Amino acid sequence: MVDDEATTQTGNTVREYRTEELAEAAGIPVRTLRFYRERKLLPPPRREGRIAWYDDHHLARLRTIAALLERGHTLGGIAELTAAFENGRDVGQLGELLGIGWSEETPVRLTPEALADHFEGEVTPENLAAALDLGYIATDGDAIVHVSRRLLEVSSALVREGVPLPAVLETGRLVREHADTLAALFTELISTHIGDDALTRLRPLAKSVVEAELTMAMDRLHQQRQHPSPQPRHAP
Repeated sequence: MVDDEATTQTGNTVREYRTEELAEAAGIPVRTLRFYRERKLLPPPRREGRIAWYDDHHLARLRTIAALLERGHTLGGIAELTAAFENGRDVGQLGELLGIGWSEETPVRLTPEALADHFEGEVTPENLAAALDLGYIATDGDAIVHVSRRLLEVSSALVREGVPLPAVLETGRLVREHADTLAALFTELISTHIGDDALTRLRPLAKSVVEAELTMAMDRLHQQRQHPSPQPRHAP
Protein backbone atom coordinates (compact mmCIF):
# COMPACT_ATOMS: atom_id res chain seq x y z
CA MET A 1 0.00 0.00 0.00
CA VAL A 2 1.25 3.48 -0.84
CA ASP A 3 1.14 5.87 2.09
CA ASP A 4 -0.04 8.99 0.29
CA GLU A 5 -0.82 12.03 2.39
CA ALA A 6 -2.79 15.22 1.82
CA THR A 7 -2.90 18.41 3.84
CA THR A 8 -6.27 19.64 5.12
CA GLN A 9 -7.31 23.26 5.51
CA THR A 10 -6.41 23.05 9.19
CA GLY A 11 -2.87 22.02 8.31
CA ASN A 12 -3.26 18.40 9.40
CA THR A 13 -2.08 15.58 7.18
CA VAL A 14 -4.35 12.64 6.42
CA ARG A 15 -3.54 9.34 4.78
CA GLU A 16 -5.17 8.88 1.41
CA TYR A 17 -5.84 5.76 -0.64
CA ARG A 18 -6.50 5.06 -4.28
CA THR A 19 -9.50 2.84 -4.95
CA GLU A 20 -7.49 -0.38 -5.04
CA GLU A 21 -5.55 0.57 -1.90
CA LEU A 22 -8.71 1.34 0.06
CA ALA A 23 -10.31 -1.94 -0.98
CA GLU A 24 -7.19 -3.83 0.10
CA ALA A 25 -7.09 -2.03 3.48
CA ALA A 26 -10.77 -2.82 4.07
CA GLY A 27 -10.39 -6.43 2.94
CA ILE A 28 -13.04 -6.23 0.22
CA PRO A 29 -12.97 -6.52 -3.59
CA VAL A 30 -12.78 -3.30 -5.62
CA ARG A 31 -16.16 -4.09 -7.18
CA THR A 32 -17.71 -4.20 -3.70
CA LEU A 33 -16.25 -0.81 -2.86
CA ARG A 34 -17.66 0.63 -6.08
CA PHE A 35 -21.04 -0.95 -5.33
CA TYR A 36 -21.11 0.69 -1.89
CA ARG A 37 -20.19 3.98 -3.52
CA GLU A 38 -23.04 3.62 -6.03
CA ARG A 39 -25.44 2.84 -3.18
CA LYS A 40 -24.24 6.05 -1.47
CA LEU A 41 -22.99 4.10 1.53
CA LEU A 42 -19.71 5.99 1.17
CA PRO A 43 -19.25 9.75 0.90
CA PRO A 44 -17.70 10.96 -2.39
CA PRO A 45 -13.91 10.71 -2.68
CA ARG A 46 -11.65 13.66 -3.35
CA ARG A 47 -11.03 13.98 -7.08
CA GLU A 48 -7.69 14.86 -8.60
CA GLY A 49 -8.13 14.63 -12.33
CA ARG A 50 -9.27 11.09 -13.02
CA ILE A 51 -7.93 9.77 -9.71
CA ALA A 52 -10.29 9.22 -6.76
CA TRP A 53 -8.66 9.68 -3.38
CA TYR A 54 -10.17 8.17 -0.23
CA ASP A 55 -9.03 8.66 3.37
CA ASP A 56 -9.26 7.01 6.79
CA HIS A 57 -12.85 8.23 7.24
CA HIS A 58 -13.84 6.12 4.22
CA LEU A 59 -11.91 3.18 5.65
CA ALA A 60 -13.71 3.53 8.99
CA ARG A 61 -17.06 3.62 7.18
CA LEU A 62 -16.21 0.41 5.30
CA ARG A 63 -15.27 -1.32 8.54
CA THR A 64 -18.53 -0.16 10.10
CA ILE A 65 -20.50 -1.54 7.14
CA ALA A 66 -18.68 -4.85 7.46
CA ALA A 67 -19.45 -5.02 11.19
CA LEU A 68 -23.14 -4.24 10.61
CA LEU A 69 -23.39 -6.88 7.89
CA GLU A 70 -21.73 -9.40 10.19
CA ARG A 71 -24.39 -8.68 12.80
CA GLY A 72 -27.22 -9.39 10.38
CA HIS A 73 -28.09 -5.91 9.11
CA THR A 74 -29.04 -5.62 5.44
CA LEU A 75 -27.46 -3.19 3.00
CA GLY A 76 -30.87 -1.57 2.64
CA GLY A 77 -31.07 -0.98 6.36
CA ILE A 78 -27.52 0.35 6.47
CA ALA A 79 -28.31 2.67 3.55
CA GLU A 80 -31.41 3.95 5.37
CA LEU A 81 -29.41 4.62 8.51
CA THR A 82 -26.66 6.39 6.56
CA ALA A 83 -29.16 8.50 4.62
CA ALA A 84 -30.91 9.47 7.83
CA PHE A 85 -27.64 10.69 9.35
CA GLU A 86 -26.61 12.63 6.27
CA ASN A 87 -30.04 14.24 5.90
CA GLY A 88 -29.79 15.68 9.37
CA ARG A 89 -31.99 13.48 11.54
CA ASP A 90 -31.97 14.75 15.10
CA VAL A 91 -30.75 12.62 17.97
CA GLY A 92 -34.26 11.54 18.90
CA GLN A 93 -34.81 10.07 15.46
CA LEU A 94 -31.36 8.54 15.59
CA GLY A 95 -32.34 6.79 18.81
CA GLU A 96 -35.42 5.38 17.10
CA LEU A 97 -33.30 4.01 14.26
CA LEU A 98 -30.94 2.34 16.70
CA GLY A 99 -33.76 1.01 18.84
CA ILE A 100 -32.46 2.89 21.90
CA GLY A 101 -34.13 5.77 23.71
CA TRP A 102 -31.66 8.62 24.13
CA SER A 103 -33.38 9.77 27.31
CA GLU A 104 -31.11 11.90 29.49
CA GLU A 105 -27.90 10.68 27.89
CA THR A 106 -25.79 12.99 25.77
CA PRO A 107 -24.55 11.48 22.50
CA VAL A 108 -20.94 12.20 21.50
CA ARG A 109 -19.68 12.70 17.95
CA LEU A 110 -16.16 11.35 17.38
CA THR A 111 -13.81 10.97 14.48
CA PRO A 112 -12.47 7.43 14.03
CA GLU A 113 -9.12 8.74 15.25
CA ALA A 114 -10.70 10.19 18.41
CA LEU A 115 -12.44 6.90 19.13
CA ALA A 116 -9.12 5.10 18.75
CA ASP A 117 -7.54 7.58 21.20
CA HIS A 118 -10.17 6.70 23.82
CA PHE A 119 -9.38 2.99 23.52
CA GLU A 120 -5.78 2.91 22.37
CA GLY A 121 -4.96 -0.39 20.71
CA GLU A 122 -8.40 -1.85 21.41
CA VAL A 123 -10.46 -0.57 18.47
CA THR A 124 -10.47 -3.79 16.47
CA PRO A 125 -13.14 -4.93 13.98
CA GLU A 126 -14.36 -7.46 16.56
CA ASN A 127 -14.74 -4.83 19.29
CA LEU A 128 -16.34 -2.43 16.83
CA ALA A 129 -18.87 -5.09 15.86
CA ALA A 130 -19.67 -5.77 19.54
CA ALA A 131 -20.17 -2.05 20.23
CA LEU A 132 -22.43 -1.75 17.20
CA ASP A 133 -24.39 -4.80 18.30
CA LEU A 134 -24.96 -3.24 21.71
CA GLY A 135 -26.06 0.00 20.11
CA TYR A 136 -23.27 1.96 21.80
CA ILE A 137 -22.04 3.45 18.52
CA ALA A 138 -23.30 4.26 15.04
CA THR A 139 -21.99 6.16 12.05
CA ASP A 140 -22.99 9.73 11.24
CA GLY A 141 -21.51 10.76 7.91
CA ASP A 142 -17.75 10.61 8.42
CA ALA A 143 -18.11 10.60 12.19
CA ILE A 144 -18.98 8.01 14.80
CA VAL A 145 -21.70 8.70 17.37
CA HIS A 146 -21.50 7.16 20.84
CA VAL A 147 -24.92 7.02 22.48
CA SER A 148 -23.77 8.18 25.91
CA ARG A 149 -20.98 10.44 27.08
CA ARG A 150 -21.15 8.79 30.51
CA LEU A 151 -20.80 5.29 29.10
CA LEU A 152 -17.96 6.42 26.83
CA GLU A 153 -16.04 7.97 29.72
CA VAL A 154 -16.57 4.99 32.03
CA SER A 155 -15.63 2.47 29.34
CA SER A 156 -12.45 4.31 28.39
CA ALA A 157 -11.53 4.74 32.09
CA LEU A 158 -11.86 0.99 32.67
CA VAL A 159 -9.69 0.26 29.63
CA ARG A 160 -7.05 2.73 30.87
CA GLU A 161 -7.09 0.91 34.21
CA GLY A 162 -6.26 -2.32 32.41
CA VAL A 163 -9.63 -3.98 31.75
CA PRO A 164 -9.71 -5.36 28.18
CA LEU A 165 -12.33 -3.69 26.00
CA PRO A 166 -14.02 -7.02 25.09
CA ALA A 167 -14.59 -7.64 28.82
CA VAL A 168 -16.00 -4.13 29.24
CA LEU A 169 -18.41 -4.66 26.33
CA GLU A 170 -19.51 -8.07 27.58
CA THR A 171 -20.17 -6.60 31.02
CA GLY A 172 -22.15 -3.83 29.33
CA ARG A 173 -24.27 -6.45 27.61
CA LEU A 174 -25.01 -8.19 30.91
CA VAL A 175 -25.74 -4.89 32.65
CA ARG A 176 -28.17 -4.05 29.83
CA GLU A 177 -30.10 -7.27 30.54
CA HIS A 178 -30.35 -6.52 34.27
CA ALA A 179 -31.20 -2.86 33.59
CA ASP A 180 -34.08 -3.93 31.35
CA THR A 181 -35.42 -6.08 34.19
CA LEU A 182 -35.11 -3.26 36.73
CA ALA A 183 -36.76 -0.82 34.34
CA ALA A 184 -39.67 -3.22 33.89
CA LEU A 185 -40.06 -3.56 37.68
CA PHE A 186 -40.24 0.18 38.33
CA THR A 187 -42.38 0.86 35.27
CA GLU A 188 -44.91 -1.73 36.42
CA LEU A 189 -44.83 -0.39 40.00
CA ILE A 190 -45.43 3.23 39.00
CA SER A 191 -47.90 2.51 36.21
CA THR A 192 -50.02 0.20 38.38
CA HIS A 193 -50.24 2.42 41.44
CA ILE A 194 -49.97 5.94 40.01
CA GLY A 195 -50.16 5.92 36.22
CA ASP A 196 -48.04 6.16 33.09
CA ASP A 197 -47.98 9.96 33.29
CA ALA A 198 -45.82 9.72 36.43
CA LEU A 199 -43.07 7.60 34.86
CA THR A 200 -40.85 10.51 33.80
CA ARG A 201 -41.47 12.50 36.98
CA LEU A 202 -40.65 9.58 39.30
CA ARG A 203 -37.74 8.15 37.35
CA PRO A 204 -35.16 9.87 39.63
CA LEU A 205 -36.60 7.89 42.57
CA ALA A 206 -36.06 4.62 40.73
CA LYS A 207 -32.49 5.64 39.86
CA SER A 208 -31.79 6.47 43.51
CA VAL A 209 -33.04 3.06 44.66
CA VAL A 210 -30.90 1.24 42.08
CA GLU A 211 -27.80 3.27 42.94
CA ALA A 212 -28.25 2.70 46.69
CA GLU A 213 -28.86 -1.04 46.27
CA LEU A 214 -25.87 -1.40 43.94
CA THR A 215 -23.61 0.42 46.39
CA MET A 216 -24.73 -1.74 49.30
CA ALA A 217 -24.41 -4.92 47.22
CA MET A 218 -20.83 -4.04 46.25
CA ASP A 219 -20.06 -3.28 49.92
CA ARG A 220 -21.39 -6.69 50.96
CA LEU A 221 -19.42 -8.44 48.23
CA HIS A 222 -16.25 -6.56 49.20
CA GLN A 223 -16.66 -7.62 52.82
CA GLN A 224 -17.18 -11.24 51.78
CA ARG A 225 -14.03 -11.18 49.68
CA GLN A 226 -12.01 -9.53 52.46
CA HIS A 227 -13.33 -11.85 55.16
CA PRO A 228 -14.49 -15.10 53.57
CA SER A 229 -16.52 -17.43 55.75
CA PRO A 230 -14.52 -20.45 57.00
CA GLN A 231 -15.20 -23.64 55.11
CA PRO A 232 -16.90 -26.33 57.23
CA ARG A 233 -14.73 -29.28 58.09
CA HIS A 234 -15.84 -32.68 56.98
CA ALA A 235 -15.54 -35.67 59.24
CA PRO A 236 -12.88 -38.16 58.11
